[in-house]
Amino acid sequence: MRTGREQFGGRGAAILAMAGSAIGLGNIWRFPYMVGQTGGAAFIVIYLVSCLLLSMPIFLAEAIIGHRTHASTFGAMEKLAPGTKWKWLGLLTVLSPLVILSYYSVVGGWSIGYLWQSVTVGFHNGEIGTVSSAYGKFIASPWRPLLCHTLFLGACAGIVSAGVKSGIERFNKITMPLLFLLIVLIMTYSISLPGSRAGVDYLVKPDFSKITPSAVAAAMGQSFFSLSLGVGTILTYASYIKKQENILVTGMGTIGFDLLFAMIAGFAIMPAVFAAGIEPGAGPGLIFETLPYIFAKMGAGVPVISAIVAVLFFLTIVFAAVTSAISMYEVGVAYLVEQRGLSRRRATLLVFAGTWTLGALCSLSFGPLSEVKLFGLTIFSFCDMLTSNFLMTFGGLLFVLFVGWKMDKAAVRDEFTHGGTARFNCAVFDAFWFLLRYVAPVAIVIIFITNFVG
Repeated sequence: MRTGREQFGGRGAAILAMAGSAIGLGNIWRFPYMVGQTGGAAFIVIYLVSCLLLSMPIFLAEAIIGHRTHASTFGAMEKLAPGTKWKWLGLLTVLSPLVILSYYSVVGGWSIGYLWQSVTVGFHNGEIGTVSSAYGKFIASPWRPLLCHTLFLGACAGIVSAGVKSGIERFNKITMPLLFLLIVLIMTYSISLPGSRAGVDYLVKPDFSKITPSAVAAAMGQSFFSLSLGVGTILTYASYIKKQENILVTGMGTIGFDLLFAMIAGFAIMPAVFAAGIEPGAGPGLIFETLPYIFAKMGAGVPVISAIVAVLFFLTIVFAAVTSAISMYEVGVAYLVEQRGLSRRRATLLVFAGTWTLGALCSLSFGPLSEVKLFGLTIFSFCDMLTSNFLMTFGGLLFVLFVGWKMDKAAVRDEFTHGGTARFNCAVFDAFWFLLRYVAPVAIVIIFITNFVG
């Protein structure tokens, strides 16, 4: 075991790092198309309520474990529940983020490929079917996506190998303000387009007649997945927060940044979708199929501006993907360093080798390995289904049950209230405790059933 763990420099650095973990493709890709598919502004209202009543208690549960123990996910369980089977939760939350990272880096690689195209040849005018066809050809190619996957994962490895302060903290300090600046610039351009007003109205005028039980479950699930809950990333980052820091303030700051970015991303994308006359529920292909077409169409008058916006957009996607990916990468590295005694460099290389291999199989499942099926799914789809529908929700449920029913209430209160010194924390602890013990477990089971049935 190694001692002298690194820590984040302060509260601001911790919030930026944890916000970087939460802000990723889920905000730019998943959130806008789910808004489009499930009722516009009405979905957003349910999503905001879900973040406050569901995701925040689960987020804080993970953060409390990490801040209490200052250990990796596996080590934290050994400290808080020695000699019990809870150690398997620690192991589960080592493996889950690495599986996610494997296929997540494939999509991150696509964003690098599209960024390169936007810088070099751009997106030519044409019908949306032509653009969609180009996307299909790109992901089916055996070598280009594999190269981009390698570049993306290599960039993450370089950041993580530099350490918590010199790598992760420094990268997030630079990237997160830039990320917000880029998405605001894109939003400004999007809402300035002719016909974009309909997209703005779609986001601010709720039509609750479109809200169904499945839409409510989808909003709950999005709030859960957007914050990367249940996979140990929040626990690991919280373990690097100094003991004197107020965990509730840090958590609220992180969730606030995540919500703000998701909303700005919605206003950056939906007005442009409406301006181009495209169906708002375009689905998962929104980023790589629909938006390149929009850039080309909107650039008919001023192609230079369109090209610049395309570059900024895909640069935003790359940065957002990397900030999330390094948090997943760090979970595995922290385990190998603290529990197996490896150097950070060797741990980083080992994680790279494992995630690159599985990621390569996921990438090739769109091309040469497309006929290889696991339970009727391609390798990529199986990894996505396994983690999103099972491992994340199962991990989140176990974290909630552990903090709400296994940990000593006095210890949880001590962490939540900053040793009883934070008056606001003390005032809201009972509400947090009720949500954690009774509301969050039921909500997670609903998300699980909805995903399974879906």
